[in-house]
Amino acid sequence: MLSYHYTARDPATGQYTKADVEADNEQAAAKLIRAEGLVPINIELSDKKIASGRRRHRVKIKDKVLFSRQLSTLINAGLPLVQSLRTVNAQSQSKPLKVVINKVIADVEGGLTLSVAMSKHPEAFDQVYISLIAAGEASGTLDKALERLAIQQEKDADLISKLRGAMIYPIIVLLVMVGVVGFMIVKVLPQVKTLYDGISGGTLPLLTRVLLAISSFTIHYWWVVLLVLGLLAFFTTRWARTGPGKEVIDRLKMRMPPLGALFMKVYMARFSRTGTTLVASGVPLIQVLEITGTAVNNVHIKRSLNRAIEKVKGGKALSDSLANDPNFLELVPNMVRIGEQSGSLEQMLAKTADYYEKEVDDQIKSISTIIEPVLMVGLGIAAFIIVAAVLLPIYGLANKSFVQ
Repeated sequence: MLSYHYTARDPATGQYTKADVEADNEQAAAKLIRAEGLVPINIELSDKKIASGRRRHRVKIKDKVLFSRQLSTLINAGLPLVQSLRTVNAQSQSKPLKVVINKVIADVEGGLTLSVAMSKHPEAFDQVYISLIAAGEASGTLDKALERLAIQQEKDADLISKLRGAMIYPIIVLLVMVGVVGFMIVKVLPQVKTLYDGISGGTLPLLTRVLLAISSFTIHYWWVVLLVLGLLAFFTTRWARTGPGKEVIDRLKMRMPPLGALFMKVYMARFSRTGTTLVASGVPLIQVLEITGTAVNNVHIKRSLNRAIEKVKGGKALSDSLANDPNFLELVPNMVRIGEQSGSLEQMLAKTADYYEKEVDDQIKSISTIIEPVLMVGLGIAAFIIVAAVLLPIYGLANKSFVQ
């Protein structure tokens, strides 16, 4: 985020106001100024940059879930909004969240709606959160919107946790494999070369010579290896955040076996669960598709949803707009069609989300079962190559001694 210094006029009193506002760009800053009932006259980028503020005020999902549930309960009990916010904030154990909520309270007391006040802090409240809060305010069901948000966040966090959990074991095995191979190359193989250097006419096998060359380079130019690996990781990470890089990464997630099927089910579950929450809160369909396109976090699915938006605007049903799209599994448009025909789109999306969340569980167990023996075989092959590189020279030395 950036800090903007602005001059604005209050149309009711005619007075001019000078202040600062935090936003991603000048257009977003103007929108926030108008939301306060002011007419922006001049907006300039301030010398003060606050990009680091997002990291400093990063809020954990579990803290937001607890905040949403507690605020929902207090509002449902009839407490005023500001009093509810102060009560929840006093009970919060999250320092980043307390900082953000204190600013939200100040803005609400200054006359802003809760959704507008929260929209100033995208590091804590994403687009789904803001849209549901706005819909809850408009319909007078803010407590229910907050409860739905808590459920939505819990489901999404559960999916992410399962994906991370499924990747822990393979990563540990790969690290062990790299450690073993590195130790053998750096410590064991040089001793074999020393042994052979003392024997006239001894010739090392090709496999051993190749690994010894790698070993010698690693020992003498370890800093080059670390530098290359560091630069590779840095530029790969930067590239993955660019448009072309993200397109390639997202396509690999959807197509690369055996993880492609898993990620597709995760995306379908996320789309359905987010859509359920938004539809239940009364958010218009076009806005639902726009928000879910961002929430799914895949550029190809977002592109498909953008195409679906244009078709829906043209009068087509959502199910027809999603049908035959390669970026959507067939069950999704079929369930959407049933929901449209029966007038129960929310319930059908919820059932779709439940189905794919269970499928994700089953897929993770299946992949774990497959990955384990594959990694063991890979570890065995790597160990065999190293052992062969060590033993072949020894066998050669033994045969030579026997012949002599």
